[in-house]
Amino acid sequence: MAKSRNNLLGVGGQRKKLSRADQQGAGSARTADRKVAEDKKQELVRKMRERAEAQTATTAEPSADENASSPQS
Repeated sequence: MAKSRNNLLGVGGQRKKLSRADQQGAGSARTADRKVAEDKKQELVRKMRERAEAQTATTAEPSADENASSPQS
């Protein structure tokens, strides 16, 4: 344990250091870049889910066809 338990310095976390552009109000470019990156990530996740669903659907169809043909024979 720390020697001084009443020292609460740093309990609230660290502050983000602002660049000169951020300090001058031109930090919106960083926010826009983050938004673009988030949009790309969401699009990638959507595509991956669609591929996974399509793959499970194609693997499920042959087994359903096999089960349907078995009782007829």
